Amino acid sequence: MSFEYRYRERRNTVEERGGRPVQPRTEHHDGIVVHRDVAVPTRSGKVVWADLFLPADGAVVPAIASWTPYGKSNPAPIGRRFPRSGVRDDQLSDLVSFEAPDPAYWVPHGYAVIAADMTGMWNSTGPAHFMAPEEAEDYYDLIEWIGTRPWCSGRVGLSGVSYLTVSQWRVAELNPPHLACINPWEGWTDTYREVARHGGIPETFFWPYIWDRWGVAQPGSLLEDLEAEDAEHPWFDDYWASKAAQLEKITVPAFVTASWTDHGLHTRGTLEGFRRISSAQKWLSVHGRKKWAEYYLPENLERQKAFFDRFLKDVQNEVDEWPPVRVEVRSDHYDGVVRESTEWPLPEVEYVPLHLGPSGVLSADVPVTSGSTEYDGNAAGLGAQRATFEYTFTRDTDVVGHARAILFVEAPEAEDMDLFLAVFKKRADGTVVGFPYYALFDNGAAALGWLRVSHREKDEEKSLPYLPVLKHQRALPLDRNGPTEVEVEILPSGTRFAAGESLVLVIQGVDVFRYPEGLLQKSHTHYVNEGPQIIHYGPATPSRLVIPGLPAVLPADVQRS
Repeated sequence: MSFEYRYRERRNTVEERGGRPVQPRTEHHDGIVVHRDVAVPTRSGKVVWADLFLPADGAVVPAIASWTPYGKSNPAPIGRRFPRSGVRDDQLSDLVSFEAPDPAYWVPHGYAVIAADMTGMWNSTGPAHFMAPEEAEDYYDLIEWIGTRPWCSGRVGLSGVSYLTVSQWRVAELNPPHLACINPWEGWTDTYREVARHGGIPETFFWPYIWDRWGVAQPGSLLEDLEAEDAEHPWFDDYWASKAAQLEKITVPAFVTASWTDHGLHTRGTLEGFRRISSAQKWLSVHGRKKWAEYYLPENLERQKAFFDRFLKDVQNEVDEWPPVRVEVRSDHYDGVVRESTEWPLPEVEYVPLHLGPSGVLSADVPVTSGSTEYDGNAAGLGAQRATFEYTFTRDTDVVGHARAILFVEAPEAEDMDLFLAVFKKRADGTVVGFPYYALFDNGAAALGWLRVSHREKDEEKSLPYLPVLKHQRALPLDRNGPTEVEVEILPSGTRFAAGESLVLVIQGVDVFRYPEGLLQKSHTHYVNEGPQIIHYGPATPSRLVIPGLPAVLPADVQRS
């Protein structure tokens, strides 16, 4: 490694977070035998403490495992703690830990469930490393320990949301022999690009919040100091590369679930995970709703069960007939249809340019004359605080997949500039649709994008025609001889526009959404903006939004790009 880990002491005791010291014991819960605090050794000399949930009849069964930084036996009342999440209190048992599979559902269906505290966290010994190769090796050892127990059939599957998916990607790239399949449910794969720096702009609420929450440990146990490392590594380097999954190494069957609603956290990484893994048997489901509610929804539990039955029990069922890709195309809040396809991105998509023009219009045609739109980059002055452009569809159109904006921008009084983009859907009556956003909100845009202009250098090897991937390795100054051309990734979405409805593109210098302090959110407060920002358009500066449309319903007046 060309970097050194930094370490810190714990932020909280186990007891302060509602846990207890190690206390091996056996409990009985309605046909489930629970073995609490079972010690599992790792090759590194650490001890992982796990809870085992087994059928009371002693049957030999396959196992579903999760690896958590949140406390394996820490109560997880998602519905009470997060009342906007859509999770009802009666959906979960008292046996489930945060974002993990519920033993009360799985054990009666013939599975063992294992919940383990990741090394260095809670009672497990450390040091703790996050999204790191060392952590993946410890998880590998847990999987192999599970697969060789007399109560296990020898097959292990993985499940869980968010970090419990992040850890799935990392351990699956090591291909443990007893790992039979994975069920990643919304989890990032590239910590720098998807969580810590959005388009190069530092994320200043969730990222600091989460590294603080990952602070429960035993006295004297060291935790990787993500705060110090974040400050020491502002650019993408070997440190951040060590926290990005090597997805192409994953070969096990995978049932991957993503959403349009977790922009800035899980959407991009989950979809990239599905696209890039090498698994011959893989399925993708994308919804437009709230992640925790969808994970525990009865019909989705049935889909998870069908998948695990197929690959952990050899049950010949409908899974082999599943379409490889199912995506929800949203018409309105909690209203949409499911489209099926063979690949992600959808191969039938055509990329359509909509050009920015005068009077806030998006058009299939490049404006005849040049012009510009100006707004206050800090959104604090009395003038315009954003640039807005609108396109009205003449036919029903599905916009599904990766969008991008090619913009010619200028900041006469600044050394750099931050750009925040949002795509909204406007109904024919002029009202704007609020979509579910993140796990808690209901006023979201259809899609979001970000860019710090000095970070605009593309990685040509990793970029695809529809997906610009930035290097994030050096600062490029603004062009002082004229506008600077930039390409902004707009994260994937799936939205249906009926004839007469409009797509609205918003461009501004600060977050489009600002939520009250203390709510889980993504935000950016370390801006580089000064003075006005200018968006140029016209023949010499053809700023445009490129959207992914489906050929069967493309508007008649739109040309293919």
